[in-house]
Amino acid sequence: MHYPESESYRFVRQNQRNQRVDFIVCFSSIFEALQKPVLSLCLDSISLFQFKNYFQQEFNFTERIVGICGNNGVGKTNLLDAIHYLCFTKSYFSRHDQMNIHHGHEGFRLEGHFRLNQKEEKAVCILRETGKKEFSVNDHFYTRFSKHIGRYPCVIIAPDDIQLIIGGSEERRKFMDTLLAQLDHGYLQSLINYTKILQQRNSFLRSFNDGFGRDLSVLDVLDEQLSKEGTYLFEKRREFLLKFLPIVKQLYNDICQKYENINLLYESEMHQLSIDELLKLTRQKDVMLQRTSAGIHRDDLLLQLAEQPFKSVASQGQRKSLLFALKLAQMEILKEEKRVSPLLLLDDVFEKLDEGRITNLLMRVCSDEETQIFITDTSCTRLRLQLEKMQQPVQLIEL
Repeated sequence: MHYPESESYRFVRQNQRNQRVDFIVCFSSIFEALQKPVLSLCLDSISLFQFKNYFQQEFNFTERIVGICGNNGVGKTNLLDAIHYLCFTKSYFSRHDQMNIHHGHEGFRLEGHFRLNQKEEKAVCILRETGKKEFSVNDHFYTRFSKHIGRYPCVIIAPDDIQLIIGGSEERRKFMDTLLAQLDHGYLQSLINYTKILQQRNSFLRSFNDGFGRDLSVLDVLDEQLSKEGTYLFEKRREFLLKFLPIVKQLYNDICQKYENINLLYESEMHQLSIDELLKLTRQKDVMLQRTSAGIHRDDLLLQLAEQPFKSVASQGQRKSLLFALKLAQMEILKEEKRVSPLLLLDDVFEKLDEGRITNLLMRVCSDEETQIFITDTSCTRLRLQLEKMQQPVQLIEL
């Protein structure tokens, strides 16, 4: 895919000239990576036992494009979530594992048979009756689930993902972190460390009001640890977003099939001050608030349309188009960096989209012959008609 120089590129170059070389290197590294072979990733089958509305069910997938249709409540989204579990060791929709157990039972089991570069692999996730979770690949159990992240790259688009566009900054940070965690285990470990230290710092700040004294030397140690991890995470985010955001803008205009003046910018206090300086400046405020008010946990992606807040002026179609652009850019980056085509899970994406945008989206994702796609819809007729336009072999599962 060719990514021409965009206005986002010119904005960064004009306002952050010291990063111009980094930006050019980022693009050249992408094009160099394209010369390397891409490994194929395919899910051949999945079995679900006591998982959500499924007591016991097995699905075999025979084509690269899999359509899943049926009324609301029959388990379309739950099937996609089971696939997500095997890629990320956790649910996309539920925070707690216990929420995914079949009603009236204890524990669940998921088993998927993958082919990674034509090599068969078996991934199993088990939640025991005791609440203990186990995860294995080819019967080798992980001691740390984080080591599995990125083995089976995966991108999911679901209706509630619109919060990525209209919701709070935590939604966009989560999006950045999920993508970077799949690309870089060092980033994931640093993020885990940062989160743990941040919790310790906030707990210590709260203890000031509980009569445990004010030993500021402890805060000094925590600030030093937080600064180390925060600086690393900021630099990784900044480097990544320099190449990622212009791709999003190009994809957005491709989906819309016309030029629209959108800007996507990385917003962080650390553009002006180091995290160490920020923590010193806000210490008195933090003691009063009993929480850490500065750091990379407050970063955001600033989304604009015609120099106005995107969520305030964009139509529903424009919001969905930007959501798809962010997710498709995520796919592009995963494929280029990891040299593996991610699985793509599309959950009920046709709602509130006009015919033109639906066709553009499907043409883009279905044209990639290395990507396995799972698409759900409540209307079997609509799904069948849309997929027939792609003129490619399709498996349709009616639930």
